[in-house]
Parts: sequence; structure tokens; C-alpha cells
Amino acid sequence: MENINNTYRESIISEATTLRWEVGENFHDSLMESIYKNASEIAAHSVTKKNKQQNHTFDQKLDKIITSRMFGFPAMFIVLAVVFWVTIIGSNAPSAMLASVLIDKIHPWLKEIAAAISTPLWISGLLIDGAYLGMAWVVSVMLPPMAIFFPLFTLLEDFGYLPRVSFNMDSLFRKAGAHGKQALTMSMGFGCNVAGVIATRVIDSPRERLIAIITNNFALCNGRWPTQILIATIFIGGAVPGYLAGIASAGAVVGVALLGVVLSLVVSWGLSRTVLKGEASTFSLELPPYRPPRILRTLYTSLIDRTAIVLWRAVIFAVPAGLVIWLVSNITIEGISLAEYFINWSNPFGLLFGLNGVILLAYIIAIPANEIVIPTILMLTVLTLGMNSVGAGDGVMFELESVNATADIFKAGGWTLLTGINLMLFSLIHNPCSTTIYTIYKETRSLKWTTVSALLPVVMGFIITFFVAQIWRLI
Repeated sequence: MENINNTYRESIISEATTLRWEVGENFHDSLMESIYKNASEIAAHSVTKKNKQQNHTFDQKLDKIITSRMFGFPAMFIVLAVVFWVTIIGSNAPSAMLASVLIDKIHPWLKEIAAAISTPLWISGLLIDGAYLGMAWVVSVMLPPMAIFFPLFTLLEDFGYLPRVSFNMDSLFRKAGAHGKQALTMSMGFGCNVAGVIATRVIDSPRERLIAIITNNFALCNGRWPTQILIATIFIGGAVPGYLAGIASAGAVVGVALLGVVLSLVVSWGLSRTVLKGEASTFSLELPPYRPPRILRTLYTSLIDRTAIVLWRAVIFAVPAGLVIWLVSNITIEGISLAEYFINWSNPFGLLFGLNGVILLAYIIAIPANEIVIPTILMLTVLTLGMNSVGAGDGVMFELESVNATADIFKAGGWTLLTGINLMLFSLIHNPCSTTIYTIYKETRSLKWTTVSALLPVVMGFIITFFVAQIWRLI
């Protein structure tokens, strides 16, 4: 390189001397032209140029699509939609199999054993119909979706796609006063809000991490997808002609999920300009190269570090929930159960929000796990209507295989299209499950922010459903 510099210097001096005598007053222009010419010749000898095909590698070509303004967001929605679709469709058979084993076979078998050893009815009811069934419903509904979603999500992470999602969403979250990486934690929340809250550890700023934790509940977790799909199928699909039912139902569920993203941005914006003021921090996002996922490591990380831990926490909270459900349905005062007392008392309040007392009680006693909301609603509806031929008894959660049979029970309970719409909204915007609340406290070590995270969504849920109900009645 030193020889090149010396050659270049000598060439310039020689050229300048020659030009001074030859061109006179045009010396400056000619000198500059000569310098550029010599620089071009030296560059041609010392720099090796790659051809155009070599410049555009596979990574660059793919990034031109995935991170472009035109195709980035559509590609992101398509990828996430495929993941959710595979999760929902793929979990149906395993969920049905687990429910068949845990609920249809083991539950009656436990009841037979209890009867054979003359166990008092209240003990077998409390432990088997209450605690065991609460655990069985959570495992059968929660395990298959998580066992599918988390490996798929980890594969996308290993492949290098998730950093591109953060890159695409960064501008939106920065405008909301949040961190670009909140897009990743929100996406993880679609599988489980517990995992989404834990994933906020990737955000360095304590203020922005807190915003991500508080707003993660607006991402529909797998425990709420079954409620959304069932209610949309019955009420949204039932409100349109048959040939449009599937499209209308799917559109309603996707619309609710997108509303959650919008609410996450809006609440992030509000928090960043009030109680959590501050400028959005900048971060250097290095897009890693695309690489083949490591299947075995992915399975271990997703099934052991995520699925098993989250499921264990959910089971711990689901067991006492089952106990409470059985107790409030079977403890009676003057022949009326505690559940019926609460439902009758809260029903006018629930109707004000386009809901009812059954839904309110179901969401209170099902705080430990969103997976048991529909079985609890069905059990409470049958209880209040006195439909003794349906279900397996007071306090025993159940589901029906037929969507039409489920719709008949809801409609017998006075449900309308408004009830279905507002239940979908309230399912999106209500307090986190107890497992998520516990995880929030572990991550923040703050009772104050845990309380805010728990109460803010439910207050918003009541406000939004109230306005929807009032507008509906005016129309």
C-alpha cells in the first residue's frame, strides 16, 4: 500500500509540473481532472469489485421483502397468521384426546373409586369435581396450543425472523413512546402472557420494560382464543348468511386481535406521557444472518423452559379455582346457592355493560386460568336455569361437542348478539390471569405496578363495553 501511495504522489507531482507549463491559466481545472483520473486508475488496480449477483446475497434479497415498507407488514401478518392457524388447528385433536382421557375417563374412574371407599359426597365433590376438574380443563386446553406455538415461535427466532419483526414495528412503538422490542414481547404474548412478560427482559430501559409488561395483556393468549372462536362462530357467524359465516367469524376474531395491538400502542402512548414519562430510547438492532433452526435445542427450550414452567404455574392456580367453583355452586342458603345469589345480584350491573351476572361471576372465579371460562359459564348457566339434565351436576364444569347445543344454552340464558360482541371485547380487555399477575410481581418486584397491570385492563374493559352497549341500544 505504501508503494502505491508513493507511486501516486510521484505521478501527481510529475503531472502537475507538466500541466503548469502546458496549460497556463487553466492549470487548476486540468490538475483536478488529472487527480481524479489517477485515483480511478489506482482504485482499479487495488480494489477488487464483486459482480452484481455476488452483492445481492440470499439474506439481502429476503430482507428486501421482509423489511420493506410495502411488503414488511403484510409478510409479518401472514407469518403470524399461519403460526396462529397451525396452533389452533393443530391443537384441536390433542386437546380433544387429553380431554377424553382426563375428563371423560379418569374423572368418572375417580368418582367410582371415591364411591367404592364410601368417601363423603362433599369431599369427593370438592376434590374430584372441583380441584381435579379445574386442573384437567387447564391441562387439556392449555398444553397442546403451547406445545405447538412455543416451538414455532422459537423456530422463527432461530431462523432470524423475529429481529426483523422488531425492526418493522420499531417506528410505531417509538412514536408511542415505547421500545421497538416490545413488538417481540407482544408477539410472544399471543402464545401466553406469562411468556410475554418474561420476554420483556430483552428491553434494557426499566421504564420501557414496565410499559411492555403493563400492556402485554392486550395480546390474546391461547387461553382466550377458544372463547373468541366459539363466541364468534355462534353470534357473529350466526348473524350473517350461511355462506359468509366462516369468513365473518374469522374476520371478527382477527379484528379483536388487531384491536388488542391498537390498544397496546394507545396505552403505551398514554403511559409514556403521564405516569411513565420519558423519551423512547434508541437501540442498535443488528439483524442476524438467516440460519437453519436447531430442532433439538428448539424443542428443549420451548417445551422445558417455556411450556412446562408456564403450565405448572397455571395448574397451581387452577386447582384452587376448581375448589371455589364447586363451593359457590354447592353451598346453599335457603335452597339457593352462593353462585345464584351473586348472579341475581350482579345481573342488572352486567346488563348495563351488555353482559350478564353469569359472565361476571365466571370471570371472577376463573381468574386463575382463562381456559376454564367457557366451561364455567356453561355450568353456571345450567345451574341458574335449573337444567338438571345437562352437564354432570352443580359445580361440575363441562363443554358440549356441538356448537349448536352450546348456542341453545346461551340463548336460553338470554344471550343476544350484543352479549356475544361484548364478551369478545371483555375477553380481550380484562384483568390478566393469576399466573400472569404472579409473574408480573416476580418481574417488577412492585405491588404498585402489579396492581396497575391487573386493574387497568379490567377498568378499560368495563368502559369500552359500556359505551358499546349504550351505542347499541341507541341504534
